[in-house]
Amino acid sequence: MIKHIPGHGRAAADSHHDLPVVQASRAELERQDFVPFRHLADMPLAMTAHVVYTALDPEHPATTSTTVMRDVIRGHIGYDGLVMSDDVSMNALSGSLAERTRAAFAAGCDMVLHCNGRLDEMEAVASDSPELAGEAGRRAAAALSRIAHEPEPLNAVDARARFTAALAAVA
Repeated sequence: MIKHIPGHGRAAADSHHDLPVVQASRAELERQDFVPFRHLADMPLAMTAHVVYTALDPEHPATTSTTVMRDVIRGHIGYDGLVMSDDVSMNALSGSLAERTRAAFAAGCDMVLHCNGRLDEMEAVASDSPELAGEAGRRAAAALSRIAHEPEPLNAVDARARFTAALAAVA
């Protein structure tokens, strides 16, 4: 699972409590912040960041931003795996749970997470969640086929080379 695409490193606020706002330019973000995600674009699952990137979409956090989902996550990063929201009950997002849920799906999330265990809230999120079908269904099936078996043994040499290449790309 990739967390938190397209990056949480510059966030100065805890998205459990507040909405982080990142002021970096798109060029800076592409040159540094997005690089690790491009190296991990073949992973089966990713979770969004409840972060506003003013250079990309000054009005919406990545989770609810069509621009960030389409142009950055699916476009620049090239991620074609299953994208799920971070927990929609976190304080970084505004609006009712139904509004948050609909906004995340409208932006391009394949699934929406609700994690605080409150049944009435889970029911609200579920009632505004579409059936998993179409491209989201395809991505979910692909992710399950990659994770529903014994993990492949780690090739430490290959893993180190991939890690070193990712670090060199941002240096």
